[in-house]
Amino acid sequence: MKKIILAFMAVSFLTLNAQTKEQNSTQDFKKWQARVRGIAVIPDESAKIGIIGGDVSLSNTFVPELDFTYFFTKHFAAELILATTKHDVNTVGSDISAIGGPNNVNIDLGNVWLLPPTLTLQYHFTPFEEKVFKPYVGAGINYTIFYNVEDGNTVKNVSYKNNVGYAFQVGFDLMLNDTFFINVDAKKLFLKTDVTVDASNLSPGLSIPADVTINPLILGMGLGMKF
Repeated sequence: MKKIILAFMAVSFLTLNAQTKEQNSTQDFKKWQARVRGIAVIPDESAKIGIIGGDVSLSNTFVPELDFTYFFTKHFAAELILATTKHDVNTVGSDISAIGGPNNVNIDLGNVWLLPPTLTLQYHFTPFEEKVFKPYVGAGINYTIFYNVEDGNTVKNVSYKNNVGYAFQVGFDLMLNDTFFINVDAKKLFLKTDVTVDASNLSPGLSIPADVTINPLILGMGLGMKF
């Protein structure tokens, strides 16, 4: 995955350099875009949970999102995506019989907020100032910050490790006039985190490690403007 994204970005920057020289000889165009989207965040989660086993479940969520795009040329742009989401977290099918509990139980791990600023390099298939329908693809990186962790009713404390992930993107802009447009966008983030569950309230000194894969699909639609 990492090699694919780096190859995409390397080819993009080489083409970008050539197109920038060509762009310098053409007329000026509006290089900035700002969008406000409503996004649905749908985790594709899985986990390897130590000691008690089982899997993990994260809730879907719907939140507003803000992003900014800068066009280096009429085809190449970089987009910074900003949003934060709250997810309920549970284990699924865990076995706590070793500490006096039942087998095949779901454990409430509370909830956590994710802040995953994402930067993608995009290729736009139609010239920026031409046509109404403007599709694009992109690839890039994100750094996810876990914060405001609220513990559930079962365990004492849950901690998450911030981590770097990768992103792929596809979408289109539908121009309403020279300035405003409708945007539809889909992104896939590839994100993992190390989780530590302090369950010492259930059994003295009990700490449960977990490797959690989140890999959310992010579907968005909103309005944007060029400037």
